[in-house]
Amino acid sequence: MKTIPLILIGCGGVGCHLLQHIVSCRSLHSTQGLCLRVVGVADSKSLVVVEDLLNKGLDDSFLLELCQVKRGGESLSKLSHFGECRVFVHPESQGKILEIASQLGKRTGLVLVDCSASSDTIAVLKQGVDMGCCVVMANKKPLTSTMEDFEKLFTHPRRIRHESTVGAGLPAIASVNRIISSGDPVHRIIGSLSGTLGYVMSEVEDGKPLSQVVRAAKSLGYTEPDPRDDLGGMDVARKALILARILGRQISLDNIQIESLYPKEMGPDVMTVEDFLGHGLLLLDKDIQERVEKAASNGNVLRYVCVIEGPRCEVGVQELPKNSPLGRLRGSDNVLEIYTRCYSDQPLVIQGAGAGNDTTAAGVLADIVDVQDLFP
Repeated sequence: MKTIPLILIGCGGVGCHLLQHIVSCRSLHSTQGLCLRVVGVADSKSLVVVEDLLNKGLDDSFLLELCQVKRGGESLSKLSHFGECRVFVHPESQGKILEIASQLGKRTGLVLVDCSASSDTIAVLKQGVDMGCCVVMANKKPLTSTMEDFEKLFTHPRRIRHESTVGAGLPAIASVNRIISSGDPVHRIIGSLSGTLGYVMSEVEDGKPLSQVVRAAKSLGYTEPDPRDDLGGMDVARKALILARILGRQISLDNIQIESLYPKEMGPDVMTVEDFLGHGLLLLDKDIQERVEKAASNGNVLRYVCVIEGPRCEVGVQELPKNSPLGRLRGSDNVLEIYTRCYSDQPLVIQGAGAGNDTTAAGVLADIVDVQDLFP
């Protein structure tokens, strides 16, 4: 039986689903000769660690209780019993993670799993790589920080997995890496990488007002609590930056042209969420409607996409042929078209659910399992 010790950093929606996946897959992994041993779980305030790091992991019933506590909006310190565990409070918790990394990294191996949405994990992950740890990320921020941070994390590229940073459970990163490894030059990548914006653009195509569609998307749980977090395009820009950097582009977020679907005068520092949903959105209906009609007159549709081509990397609304893979996109799926020498006329198309805590967590779990060959 091969054992992979891991520490989970960030136990919000994705992190809790990951722990549930780990517990529910015990018998499956056992038949594969694999055991995932969760030795620690951290949120932004505290860290719970098993006492016997070399031989034990946190009990499955404890992990499920932990998920219940986190779903109730509480800190890990609110758990009813700790058994053979210890609790460390932030910022002491970061030092403890590094202490465990130095103890296990080169001895038994350790996976640091970042399911947070914080930039605070960057220093821990970089030092963990130096200590021989593997790193699995759903968090985009470590890979969209400075080029120095990005290159430091990839000092040992075989130890890094981050499929879920771009397309949740879709094999986007793996596909691009396979193409690069084969020596097939990537000329162009164009993709709809936001389930929210994919849904919005396909609904306005049917003639529905943007304001109505965004409110519906919010009620369905597709958007962030403040829909401007989606409509501003920054999430798509981070995903585009990760893809561009994998292709070897030495760029930062500042180099990406980002089209926001709302003007600065409606930004969070100027207008409340309630005012934006109640009044601001209505002012955006006419412009989008005119753009939809213009695209339709050309036989095209509007999609919010990222485009990476040569030195060009931009994010925004584009007119695309109605019969293209992106043009046919409906609902909240993600679609990626990859054009290379081998896929020149007909691109490699990757499509499927590209959002959701469950789907993302499944992608993270697959990444953890994928590094097992690096463990003794």
